[in-house]
Amino acid sequence: MEAYRDQYATLFNNGRKVAVVGISIDPDTALQSWARDADFPMLFATDPGGAVGQRYGAYDVKNRIDNRSLFVVAPDGRISYVAQPFRQTSPRAYAELDSAVDAVAWHPDTTSGR
Repeated sequence: MEAYRDQYATLFNNGRKVAVVGISIDPDTALQSWARDADFPMLFATDPGGAVGQRYGAYDVKNRIDNRSLFVVAPDGRISYVAQPFRQTSPRAYAELDSAVDAVAWHPDTTSGR
């Protein structure tokens, strides 16, 4: 998550027209404390039973943990990009993420109306 924080301005347009939500099975109190201490600009949600993770194939039922999955959801609600697992140490993974976010981001200077 530190890489998302450190690249937030470029990857996620500083949060303009983009929402970043990290979902974890960790308790909300732990997520809140961690996010505050690390100065994360994105949102976090807790999924203690793994229901959201199971729905998207991002939860390991046997070990009761989330895996490092990443989804880009377009403004119309469709999933437009999936990285399972997300390779957080790979620069190429961030280049792919940047392209995926840019492909669905609303751009006021285009005529497409997105």
